[in-house]
Amino acid sequence: MARRVASLWLPRFATDRIHRLEPGLEGAPVAVAATLGNSRLVLAANAAAEAGGVGAGLALADARALTPQLTVVEHDPTAERRLLLRLARWTERYTPWTQVDHVEEGAGAGLWLEVTGCAHLFGGEAALLEDLIRRLGRQGFAAKAAIADTPGAASALARYSGAQERIAPEGGARESLAELPVAALRLGSADADGLARLGFKRIGDLYSLPRAALARRFGARTLQRLDQALGRAEESIAPARPETPLRAHRLFAEPIAAAETIAAVLKRLLADLKPLLEREGLGVRRLELACHRVDDTLQGVEIGTSRPVRDPDHLFRLFALKLERIDPGFGIEALALIARRAEPMGARQLGLEARAAAADGAGDLAGLVDRLQGRLGVEAVRRLDPCDSHWPERAQAAVPVFAPASAAAWTEAVRPPLLLARPEPIEALAILPDAPPSQFRWRRRLHRVRAAEGPERIAPEWWRDPVSRTRDYYRVEDEEGRRFWLFREGLYGEAGNPRWWMQG
Repeated sequence: MARRVASLWLPRFATDRIHRLEPGLEGAPVAVAATLGNSRLVLAANAAAEAGGVGAGLALADARALTPQLTVVEHDPTAERRLLLRLARWTERYTPWTQVDHVEEGAGAGLWLEVTGCAHLFGGEAALLEDLIRRLGRQGFAAKAAIADTPGAASALARYSGAQERIAPEGGARESLAELPVAALRLGSADADGLARLGFKRIGDLYSLPRAALARRFGARTLQRLDQALGRAEESIAPARPETPLRAHRLFAEPIAAAETIAAVLKRLLADLKPLLEREGLGVRRLELACHRVDDTLQGVEIGTSRPVRDPDHLFRLFALKLERIDPGFGIEALALIARRAEPMGARQLGLEARAAAADGAGDLAGLVDRLQGRLGVEAVRRLDPCDSHWPERAQAAVPVFAPASAAAWTEAVRPPLLLARPEPIEALAILPDAPPSQFRWRRRLHRVRAAEGPERIAPEWWRDPVSRTRDYYRVEDEEGRRFWLFREGLYGEAGNPRWWMQG
């Protein structure tokens, strides 16, 4: 199967973003400006501003003189990049492999889509491009698109062919690019101008030039761009965000909206995903259900697992906790199940009896942890792991349930079941300097001590905190039967008065 790449070009991306934020500016002249060096320049202008003579590269003062009613918006590259990444995510409805095309500020924005083997799902390449441009138009973006054998050829056709949609036949990149300007090869302006001054204005003019002479005169970059466009040099497309290629999806002839229908389709998608995971020897750790609505918005819910899992029933139970969050709007026309994180999953013995071979993860600790995390959140379910420290507040840490055990060992000393996140100061009264307190006040309440045990002395960790002091810990019980674990920081006779603290 020949490789096919689609290039999406958004020539007015910067101003289209402004119109989406401020619909009231539709039809009014708008320009995006930035300070470059000591000059205020126009980076992009919408159609109304261009009709008044305002264009990219024009000084802002001159632009205001040409169009006094011009609305000027400051360039926000961070917001533009964020929106472009969201669009790259949205185009995953056509293919899982999308990449942001490199563009210069003020020159529009673009995306590449690896559509090899995908076009037939949308009725062919022409239908795919038509659907893509139509949906982007509904979102407020002016767009052009092209499909060719290479990213370079598709990018050149989308930007310079003049047609809103252009498809180069398989193996036809050489003929399709011949009449385009040399700037379509993604060359720097200096290289493109240098070629034009010598009479090489079209890409086809470069075909007959000796390769060594072309590289010697205009640099290896020019030759590389030509080879990439013609398919003689490899140019790969990396996804906008790293992910495993494991996914299952469904397109619907009619939009769906009922919760029962969404759940039924989800079960089929999970069943489709399982053999893909088995073939790779993987289990999912993070799984996303992406819902493409008819209004061209994207919704999704995501689940996580404590261990690699591929059992459809267990995964569905985790999704069932979150399906009610999906708002189908006027309907969902496509569902995609994407393994955002997958890890190797080795074989394990479930048991010798038939009933012990229950669904993977459904009856063991991992299944319980997954369900708790689904309801309470991933950060809410943790276990305690020992740390290398003598001080109680440093001697343990909350870690994921199935994280590898640390090399540290738990202390053999008796510790209360509940420790405060950090010690709280108390007012205590002791009869003798090294005796336990006879009474203390904590959180404005007075406690009289009936029984006490201790002290347990813990030396300071001078290598971590040079100003730390020795602690004497006591287990005490007040007259109402409440038990506390408190300590005195510092020794009598040392510099500074000792202080009392509540620990647990």
